[in-house]
Amino acid sequence: MQLYIGNKNYSSWSMRPWVLMKQAGIPFEEVMLRFDAFVPGSAFKTAVERLNPAGRVPVLVDDGFPVWDTLAIAEYLAERYPDKRLWPADLRARARARSVCAEMHSGFAALREHFGMNVEASLPEVGARVLKERPEVQGDVDRIVAMWTDLLAEHGGPLLFGAFSIADAYFAPVVIRLRTYAVPVPPQITAYMDRVVALPGVAAWVEDALAEHDFLPFEEAYRTGP
Repeated sequence: MQLYIGNKNYSSWSMRPWVLMKQAGIPFEEVMLRFDAFVPGSAFKTAVERLNPAGRVPVLVDDGFPVWDTLAIAEYLAERYPDKRLWPADLRARARARSVCAEMHSGFAALREHFGMNVEASLPEVGARVLKERPEVQGDVDRIVAMWTDLLAEHGGPLLFGAFSIADAYFAPVVIRLRTYAVPVPPQITAYMDRVVALPGVAAWVEDALAEHDFLPFEEAYRTGP
């Protein structure tokens, strides 16, 4: 299988299936399509549109068959590798895991917009300003904190549903964002975030992202240089 991704420093969507597969021990070949201006006819758009009509990464290609969109990829992998137990075994826990992943997939627009993915950066001043000026971002953070707190309490940790699952891979980019912008969270949430970044799959993604040194100004409207 091949997994087509964007720049690791910036591509939160690509991070999800990459971390999922690495952490679960599912072998794949990584193919990185460097981000550019995303306009029609650009190198990125031209390359990715050969793989899927949506023109976005990530894309999983299994024996020539493309699967795009992170939820679709996660479901495909869960069905193809049932022994990996990527979703919780319990019916209701599995439904809850799907619910929170779907909520992440379609929601938290304010957090996405104002806390852009940037693995290599440390931007506490930006984080403080955004939280002060944008109450909708604080609302997204509050919802995530409440969600994680409830799941950790219900399933006893150390991860959202006890053992590693699609849900932890799905929220790994959020962990990175909260750390980049030094967003204040309760101690139990900080501890969960520390456990996530210590996962071998997440640690490998972060290491690769830090090695890219590929500053893209259009991804960083809040900065003028690396």
